[in-house]
Amino acid sequence: MQPRGANASRVLGDCHTEVQGLAMIKKHIVWVAALAASLTLGACSRRPLHWDMDYVGPQMAPLQFRNMQTADHQRISASHYLGKIVLMYFGYTHCPDVCPLTMAHMARAIQLLGPQAKDVRILFVTVDPNRDTDLVLRAYVTAFSPEARGITGSPQQIKTLASRYHVAYSYGKPDRAGNYTVTHSAAIYVFNEKGRGQLIGTEATPPDQIAHDLRQLIRLGA
Repeated sequence: MQPRGANASRVLGDCHTEVQGLAMIKKHIVWVAALAASLTLGACSRRPLHWDMDYVGPQMAPLQFRNMQTADHQRISASHYLGKIVLMYFGYTHCPDVCPLTMAHMARAIQLLGPQAKDVRILFVTVDPNRDTDLVLRAYVTAFSPEARGITGSPQQIKTLASRYHVAYSYGKPDRAGNYTVTHSAAIYVFNEKGRGQLIGTEATPPDQIAHDLRQLIRLGA
């Protein structure tokens, strides 16, 4: 027969072991709960973003051009706009409807950004360089937004840049006064601050939707 003290010691030892086991279980439960919470938060942070314009990502070529000219006679390349969100549009200043409508939508979207407007640029690339002189082009873009830049170049430079983004354009037959129309693709090409293609919009994309997507791009680049 074991002494009572031995039994008591064994019972206390068993109780101590059980308490340690419960403590380890509780510690494991807390760890699992913390891990689950972390995974849940991670899943939420990776939730796909909602875009109002069409997200195309790497399917669109990066922003790239060299030695073209702004309406202010500055020689520029795509690298000049690194660090900015860029909306690029191909059009011409004599366009009667689609071009001014699209420019107005982009300009209003930038207004809606408030102080974040400094992080965005509109590049209006003329497909009618013969009529869109520097003076005409500058007056046109600045009438819409201080963040808009008129871009021009030689006919071959413009054709090369347009082809890069599958933009087609053709010239109509001039009338007796020499006026003609230019039929052209109408799309808004949006690039992030690293010059990577992101989104495509149209003249029908409302300004608030453009602004929504621009805010998301600015946040992603912050």
